[in-house]
Amino acid sequence: MPVRVEDADQMKAWERDDMDSNWVAFIGVVMVAYIIPGPDFAIILRSATKGARAGFAAAGGAQLGLCVHMGLAALGLAAVLTRNPGVLDAIRLAGGIYLLYLGGRLIVATLRRSRAEDTRSDQVSARSAFVQGLMTNLTNPKAILFFAAVLPQFVVVGDTAIPLQVTALGVLDVALGFVVWAAVIAIGTRLSTAMRRPRVRKWWDRSTGTVLGGLGLIALTRG
Repeated sequence: MPVRVEDADQMKAWERDDMDSNWVAFIGVVMVAYIIPGPDFAIILRSATKGARAGFAAAGGAQLGLCVHMGLAALGLAAVLTRNPGVLDAIRLAGGIYLLYLGGRLIVATLRRSRAEDTRSDQVSARSAFVQGLMTNLTNPKAILFFAAVLPQFVVVGDTAIPLQVTALGVLDVALGFVVWAAVIAIGTRLSTAMRRPRVRKWWDRSTGTVLGGLGLIALTRG
């Protein structure tokens, strides 16, 4: 029996309502995920204490990593990865090792450098901050799981193509991230004045290195 025009219009209206409510819920979930401190948060905050340019470079790297995860999800590859524990374990181990490397490098540097080197350490290239943000995000299995398991919960089956919805939700995720990271960078740049004092910078780098190393150990030991 053919579907009447009135019924088709009603179904489309229901789909739009579902999508609207799902987007509101999705925004809430994403904001909570961003606010909870993690590797991206630590890298961006530390970079921002070296200057706003470095902070935004680190944020750009992290969000580019999210774009990669979004592309995999739109192609359906993220779901394939989550069904392959070996791949996820390899990504998790790589991420843990990278965080341990970053944390260890920060701590060792504070034990070696002189006062003159402390002054030079306040200068960090935007390229270095960008790479750190990118690698930290790409090797974070939680990002893959989010796009493979959490994001699809907000997709509405209907006339709108699922890959298009996944891409739209992913773009929204990335955009919201820049809003959060802008606030984090603002905090970091305000801390930069205090960071010009070598003793404060030294203890800040040691604390940040300990946090990154701890996150790396958690990633390595979590089965």
